[in-house]
Amino acid sequence: MTYDDGSNIEPYVKAALEKKATAPVILDVRGLTSIADYFIMCSGSSSRQVSAIGDFIKVELKKQGIAPLSIEGLKEGHWVLIDYGDVIIHIFYQPVREFYDLESLWTDAKRIDPATFIN
Repeated sequence: MTYDDGSNIEPYVKAALEKKATAPVILDVRGLTSIADYFIMCSGSSSRQVSAIGDFIKVELKKQGIAPLSIEGLKEGHWVLIDYGDVIIHIFYQPVREFYDLESLWTDAKRIDPATFIN
């Protein structure tokens, strides 16, 4: 799906959802911050699953010629942050996600329905 600014977040969302990431939230943060256009947040039920989701996203997007600028937290598996420039993916171990409640910091951001990307 391409948005009015020409961005295509579909490969990022699909990569996260293919590895059974739970509770996906997609935020359009354009105009709210200069660090990214979109945040994708999702969860895993264990630190091992969080790391596996992060690894899978990295490999899947690399196959499509999309390389991250940086990756944080992959070994620990509590909060993995993958920075693709315009898109930042946050993968949380569920209790860590609840503790930081990052979504509440971005209440002004437009939410994009993840179901839009499911075939």
